[in-house]
Amino acid sequence: MTRFKLYPSILSADFAHLDKQIKESEKCGADGIHIDVMDGQFVPAITFGSPIVEAVRKSTDLPIDIHMMTINPEKHFKELSEAGADSITVHHEACQDLKATLEELGKHSVQKSVAINPATPVESISNVMNMVDQILVMSVVPGAGGQSFIPESLSKIATLSNQIKSQSLAVSIQVDGGINSNTITDTVKNGANILVAGSAVFNKSFSICDGLSKLRGMN
Repeated sequence: MTRFKLYPSILSADFAHLDKQIKESEKCGADGIHIDVMDGQFVPAITFGSPIVEAVRKSTDLPIDIHMMTINPEKHFKELSEAGADSITVHHEACQDLKATLEELGKHSVQKSVAINPATPVESISNVMNMVDQILVMSVVPGAGGQSFIPESLSKIATLSNQIKSQSLAVSIQVDGGINSNTITDTVKNGANILVAGSAVFNKSFSICDGLSKLRGMN
């Protein structure tokens, strides 16, 4: 299989042992840590802010990948970048002026990323593809963990991959939602190179090392 990166999502972690689980993820070969920031408005749930990002930064040297499921995300760029974020994703659907939001994000020392929901067509972000370092394809409806992968996401990933190649862009494709050992192969084959996984890594039924190894096809 083509080389890809795995970013465990702490939304599925055991918060009583977060430091230990992040360090174990790094030891077991994770490529980054994914943090979902939800505001209770763009999605129903409320999750993490900059204090958690600071805590994670103290636990690992891995890249910290922030997924902002918030309205008015630009209000928090400064505090998140200063807390230790390496990349920040904003949702196309949450931005009144996506170009302006990405330009504002560009003022901070982070990689820029844009996300699209399952119902959002790829064409909606065609005018900003040359502004970002990463595109996040949501393969579940955002806002909760443990959902099943939406198969129609594969064609979106393939379309994006072809567009990135045809335009000679240096843009990664990240996929988030329902990633497990049954869905990861087709996701990578269609062009994804960063995979976010929650319960396939943080799970009481197996160790973090076993979860990451299974995703990489090692056992």
